[in-house]
Amino acid sequence: MIKRIICILMVALMFSAFVLSVFAQEADASVATELADDLREEVISPLEEVITPIEGVLDAADDANAEEGLNFFIRLGIVLAIVIVQILLIRWTFHLATIGKKKTRGYGARKFKPLKFKSLVLLEVPQMIGAACFLIDVIKIILAILQLIITIPLIFKFFEPTRYLADTLFGYILTPLKSFGLGFLAYIPNLFAIAIILIISRYLLRALKYVIMQIEKGKLVIHGFYPEWARPTFNIARFLIIAFTVAIIYPHLPNSDSEIFKGISVLVGVLFSLGSSSIIGNLISGFVMTYMRPFSVGDRIKLNDVTGFVLERGAMVTRIRTHKNEIVSVPNQMVMNNAITNYSSAPDMGLAGLIVHAEVTMGYDVHWQKVHEVLLTAAAKNELLEKTPPPFINQLKLDDFYCWYEINAYTKNINVLPAVYTELYKQIQNGFAAEGISMYAPHFRIQQQVDTI
Repeated sequence: MIKRIICILMVALMFSAFVLSVFAQEADASVATELADDLREEVISPLEEVITPIEGVLDAADDANAEEGLNFFIRLGIVLAIVIVQILLIRWTFHLATIGKKKTRGYGARKFKPLKFKSLVLLEVPQMIGAACFLIDVIKIILAILQLIITIPLIFKFFEPTRYLADTLFGYILTPLKSFGLGFLAYIPNLFAIAIILIISRYLLRALKYVIMQIEKGKLVIHGFYPEWARPTFNIARFLIIAFTVAIIYPHLPNSDSEIFKGISVLVGVLFSLGSSSIIGNLISGFVMTYMRPFSVGDRIKLNDVTGFVLERGAMVTRIRTHKNEIVSVPNQMVMNNAITNYSSAPDMGLAGLIVHAEVTMGYDVHWQKVHEVLLTAAAKNELLEKTPPPFINQLKLDDFYCWYEINAYTKNINVLPAVYTELYKQIQNGFAAEGISMYAPHFRIQQQVDTI
């Protein structure tokens, strides 16, 4: 369909050029005839020797018109040949595009693979083949348009009445190209400056990344600088280097001092300041938490009413997996504004382990030494608890009718902490049951009854 439209357009342009030329010639011929009649009416001379030369001049003019007509048909034939050649070239271009799309489909089905970013599939094979075929169609249309752009002014150039149109069309094409070429030549020094700045920034980032990788792998040790700080520090430094590079390159960009660039800069700044307050807060909180080291990935923490293991500590959010495999995403700003309980940090800080505890109330009719014995035995039978340091008992409070006891024991099995508590409670119940001691704490209530008459 597009090919037919282009061919019809070229034939119509040739026909229009032909009509303009014929009308122009007819107009010139009528003007010449009117002038000759005026001369014959106004210049009347009885002298034969004057009339004869005038008739000779008119005959020469007729011969010149005949020669002009012959040249016109020659030019018309050349234009017709150019149109035919261009139509054949356009058909050949469209035919090559069809062959190219056919080859692309066959080659893509055999060789193309899905485009992935980690586990995310960006483009499937049919989508990649479709994009390649669309690109071929775009190139085909561009080539056809370029042929028309070159052919139309060339056709108009062959005829005197349409020659000014050819000059105008060539001006439309050549003036932007000339302006672009001169602008590019004038921009070459700035282009070299931008290239040098980019090269320096690239190698600076590569050197910084190498140092950071050595710190992260433990091959380079800096006192007071933890390996987990390496990656966030590199991200901060990379952002600053890129921002500094953009600030240096900006004045070297073409039309950087124009009002359009200034307006875009102001618009971006306003949008960033209005819509990114929470984003900036979360980013800053993420970086602060990195250097505060309240927890690491894999630690078991408690945040408000959420208890679980840290899956990810990102720039914006912290993701926690609970013991029921629920994934909870908490904004970093909220993490910073709440207390965090880290159950996994005790062994890392050189402590014997995390202390688990269970509270038991027992009446005063049971001797405290017996209660201590049962609780310590229950802790000793729990294989998930550490034997050293040994468990210990705290008596928390002497209430009106019973006493509060607390068994404390060390454990390093942080990942199965609910199972540790479950086993401890089971052993405590078994211990009191084996001793025949009821775990019901005595409660008394005084009820006053008033008789009314």
